[in-house]
Amino acid sequence: MKHVPELQDLVDDMSRFSDVLMAFAAKLQINLGEFHADHISVRCHQNTTADRWKSGLGKCGSLLNETLINGRPICLFTLDEPLTVGPLSIDLVELPYPGDKRYPHEGWEHIEIVLPGAEEALYTRALALIADEALMTPGIKLKQSAPKGNNERLPNPTLAVTDGSVTIKFHPYSLREIVASEREAG
Repeated sequence: MKHVPELQDLVDDMSRFSDVLMAFAAKLQINLGEFHADHISVRCHQNTTADRWKSGLGKCGSLLNETLINGRPICLFTLDEPLTVGPLSIDLVELPYPGDKRYPHEGWEHIEIVLPGAEEALYTRALALIADEALMTPGIKLKQSAPKGNNERLPNPTLAVTDGSVTIKFHPYSLREIVASEREAG
């Protein structure tokens, strides 16, 4: 990634993201080193930025999948060399094209962790990882959702925990499993 001109803003943003992610995980009392981060995601405000990042990610990885979710393209890239984010090694990047929501920062925005098990118990499993006092901290927000691609067969509920500057999301399935389910349905 370091040698791809289209991605220099993301390369430059990684130390900021890693610092805020590690501080947020400490506030939640989650040891990220105990988990496998399924993927890392970026956010941008303009299609031209998304197009530039898409081009750059194609130079240091391969497009695993592109699908419409909630009316906008979401691209998944498998990297040739994993990114190091704190104690995590992440080889999958999610590039959503801009939607209606505006994010406070363009660049790295969240990581997603897979917590295998029953979909209906995901929220309970994820909340059990977070310190009670952290959940009561002003500015910490939780959001439950169930994004779904057109041909997805696996339900993949999400619990997102954010402080407004960085987000950690939890799912029962990896994106590679979701993509495989789409292809089986295709």
